[in-house]
Amino acid sequence: MANVTLRNVRKTYTGGFEAIKGVNVDVADGQFCVLVGPSGCGKSTLLRMVAGLETVTGGEIDIGGRVVNQIEPADRDIAMVFQNYALYPHMSVYNNMAYGLRNRGMAEAEIKTRVEEAARVLELSAMLERKPRQLSGGQRQRVAMGRAIVRQPKVFLFDEPLSNLDAKLRISMRVEIRKLQRRLNVTSIYVTHDQLEAMTLADILVVMNGGQVEQVGNPLAIYEKPATTFVASFIGAPPMNLMSTRPDEIKSQLGGSATDAGIVGIRPEDFAITDQTPAGGVALPLTVEAIERVGAETFVYGSRQHEDQRVAATPGELPPGEIIVRIPGTEAPAIGAKIRVAAVRQKLHLFSGDGRTRIEA
Repeated sequence: MANVTLRNVRKTYTGGFEAIKGVNVDVADGQFCVLVGPSGCGKSTLLRMVAGLETVTGGEIDIGGRVVNQIEPADRDIAMVFQNYALYPHMSVYNNMAYGLRNRGMAEAEIKTRVEEAARVLELSAMLERKPRQLSGGQRQRVAMGRAIVRQPKVFLFDEPLSNLDAKLRISMRVEIRKLQRRLNVTSIYVTHDQLEAMTLADILVVMNGGQVEQVGNPLAIYEKPATTFVASFIGAPPMNLMSTRPDEIKSQLGGSATDAGIVGIRPEDFAITDQTPAGGVALPLTVEAIERVGAETFVYGSRQHEDQRVAATPGELPPGEIIVRIPGTEAPAIGAKIRVAAVRQKLHLFSGDGRTRIEA
């Protein structure tokens, strides 16, 4: 096992396009690190740099105390699982898992021991003689993981390994991946664009945007205290409601250090449907535009009314816009109904006008 440290890592392509802009991340020995962000943010490029599949323009990549910038992928002691299973169709499951070890000249007895142990862990023992075409998508992905496990590397790298699976199978497979990583206790770096997948898998979450790291930390800590409006809107489903408001309004409504804020954020679950305006909090008059019932909870989509349509203003109300409210159960107001929702002061998130700085009140 080993820690992975990225020090001011940069990647610039011919023509001057800077895909990675000075990334610093420290993944401790045995941690599960998830790189998450929208398409094009640089997360897969960064993972490929750790793997040695992309050259490093600047900075250092350290694996287990060794800078690997100039070391070939095969000599970095890592194993990678791709989005594409990349299994040999003419080989059995056993031979797919054994292939890399044979290329390294390992004794057949040791290969047999490793493959059978990996198959047992991944519940593939009964499938070792099957060909990939005889397997489901989830089983093929487990074979690809088994091929990585038998190498017993210092670091596992996962590049969106569940993207080709259906929604139900993705859920079960991410649970299996997390259980497996904990059992093996191997340092792992995992790339995904799915923020729910990232939140459920990660020990340490790295939120990326435009080739840069927006925030690093414990997933729940990031959810509860996003550092920027990008993180606030990307982490969480539905996303945080973000409302631009003038500094003088913030000052009069909220007071304290809120005088420096230009944006207020409120999570959908932190709203309540009520006629009351909490002291120091905010209240919004809404017209219900849509309802989504998703089982144990319901999402209410509302539009804030314009001044000539809204009910009498009360202290703490914010300007017009679109709002999502999450409420428990299946009961919800009718579409077209006019309601008022409110959030207490402790549930508000304040940001600078450009969204780049969190303000603690």
